Amino acid sequence: MKIYHNTRCSKSRCTLDIIQDHHVAPEIVEYLKNPPSRSEIVELVRMLGMKPIDVIRKNESIYKEKFKGQNLTDDQWIDAMAEYPVLIERPIVVKDGKAIIARPAERVLEFLK
Repeated sequence: MKIYHNTRCSKSRCTLDIIQDHHVAPEIVEYLKNPPSRSEIVELVRMLGMKPIDVIRKNESIYKEKFKGQNLTDDQWIDAMAEYPVLIERPIVVKDGKAIIARPAERVLEFLK
């Protein structure tokens, strides 16, 4: 199991706590310190089964300053996430080739059964 984690995010911390409370030691990717590559983002979006725009954090200031109101292609949204990883919704949990955005944090329980 892998978690794309932001230590400053309460939802991300709560998700990690739930995982660890179930005696699972996930690989923790602090994605703001070690951003995923463009190809990793493409794979995450594929595993989530979502469109790239649906993985964008629209309340981030960088979104409001640079992207709000723009009609970008999927590839352009992927490029935006690669350049500004803070735009990536969090936390993303990956297990066995599937991924979820753990919002609410209890969604991670699906992967802990």
